[in-house]
Amino acid sequence: MTARRLAPIAALFLAASLAACNPSGAKSESDSKPSAPAAASASGTPAVGASAAPGAPAGGSDLSLTEAIAKIPAADESRTGYKRDSFRHWIDEDKDGCSTRNEVLLAEATKKPEQGPKCALTGGEWLSYYDEVTVTEARKLDIDHMVPLAEAWDSGASGWDSDRRMRYANDLGSERSLVAVTAHENRGKADKDPSEWMPSANSAKCTYLADWTATKLRWKLSADAKERAALERLAAGCSNTVVKYKVAP
Repeated sequence: MTARRLAPIAALFLAASLAACNPSGAKSESDSKPSAPAAASASGTPAVGASAAPGAPAGGSDLSLTEAIAKIPAADESRTGYKRDSFRHWIDEDKDGCSTRNEVLLAEATKKPEQGPKCALTGGEWLSYYDEVTVTEARKLDIDHMVPLAEAWDSGASGWDSDRRMRYANDLGSERSLVAVTAHENRGKADKDPSEWMPSANSAKCTYLADWTATKLRWKLSADAKERAALERLAAGCSNTVVKYKVAP
C-alpha cells in the first residue's frame, strides 16, 4: 500500500482549523493542503501569505520558501523530443485495483467515496484548493501533476530513463506531487510554470509556490531565468511559508 494512500484523511480537516495564508506571518502554519476556503481578510478577500507546504514525507528538508527557491538548479529549458507518452501514468503500482488517479482521489477526499468493483468511485466530496471549489463527482476532477510533464521534461526529465519518468508521473510518495483539482483549473494551467499561471484562489498561492518548489527539489529539476524570477517575485508575499520535501529515490 502506498504511503499516500495511508495518509490520514483527518489531516485534510485539520487544515481547515489552522491559519490561512497571511503576509504578516501572524498566524500559524499548516502541513496539509487547505481543506476549506481560507478565512477572508477584513476587505473580504482571502489573504495571501504564510502557509506550510503540505504533506512532506518524514525526514524531508524544512526551508523558507526563498531559501528553497534558491536551491533549485539553474538551467535553460528545451522541449526537444518531448512526447506526453514518454511518461507512463495512472498505473496500479501496488496492484490493489486502483490506479494512481484513484489513489489520489481516495487520499484527498474530504468525504470518502464508495469504492466499487475495479475501484469505481461513487459519491464522496473533494476540495479543489486551486480555486476553493467543492466537487462531489470524481469524474469532474483532474489529477494535476504539480510540475507538468512537459515542464519536467524541459527541466531535466528528458535525460531520465523510462522507469524514472514513470515513477515521476505516478509519484504517490509525496502529497505535493499530484493533486485533485477542478478540470477548469487544471486545463487552464496546462504545461505552464508560475511565470505564466497561478491558481485563481488567493488563499492557494503560497501553498502552490511551496508545492511547486518542493516538487522541483524532490526530483532535482531545474528552473530557467524567467521561472526563477517569477518564483522570487511571487514569494515576496509568502514571508512565513515553509517548504518541506524529500529527494525522490
